[in-house]
Amino acid sequence: MSLSKMDLTGKVALVTGGGRGLGRGMALALAEAGADVAVASRTLSVLEKTAQEIRQRGSRSLALPTDVSRVDQINKMIKDTLDEFGRIDILVNNAGTVIRKPSLEITEADWDKVVNTILKASFFCAQAAAKVMIKQKKGKIINIGSLTSVRGLPRIIPYVASRGGILQLTKGLAVEWAPYKISVNAIGPGYFKTQQTASLFADKEWVKKTVARIPLGRIGIPQDLAGVVVFLASEASDYITGQMIFVDGGWLAAL
Repeated sequence: MSLSKMDLTGKVALVTGGGRGLGRGMALALAEAGADVAVASRTLSVLEKTAQEIRQRGSRSLALPTDVSRVDQINKMIKDTLDEFGRIDILVNNAGTVIRKPSLEITEADWDKVVNTILKASFFCAQAAAKVMIKQKKGKIINIGSLTSVRGLPRIIPYVASRGGILQLTKGLAVEWAPYKISVNAIGPGYFKTQQTASLFADKEWVKKTVARIPLGRIGIPQDLAGVVVFLASEASDYITGQMIFVDGGWLAAL
């Protein structure tokens, strides 16, 4: 295989939740592979910093303040990306949130916030992007799951339900959109230190126990997702669809 299949020059990527953490890391990786990258999240100031880092890598970028739990804002995000770049080749559905509390204390508002930000948003972002990709006769959609896509964990039930839904959403859309040459895959990160997991990593005993269960012996860093997101966004993965690739240091394999 020629390494040119991993080259994203001339492609346009849109990364939700792209201002910080894993989303920022994936946005920068796509830019380093040659893509122009639009980044979306709620906070413009954070997005602008990431957009500037993308431009420093020689790619064009656009910062799009967006609440992806709202379909009207999703549609505007897609329109603004098209207006700026003229196409969308790659969508990374990375936006997410988590609420940590016992399931007996979860409110309707808690449930809606998490499920709408992760599962609802991933579907409607994919739907809007697919309408563009069908006209282009090809596209790559990359959803973000987690270990909880396949494993149950307590005190984050709306999150677990949403990430489990992402796995089935990925499979269903992959089958339905295959005739349009749209690949739909997912990445399942393991334990990474991000804003969402900061409270966990403040517990040094928890960190020690968690690292001990990871065969590769360390917590993930954003750069660990760079290779897989570029692979799934590129021609190198054209015969792969409906899959979730776990990037977890071997955590699931060791269970």
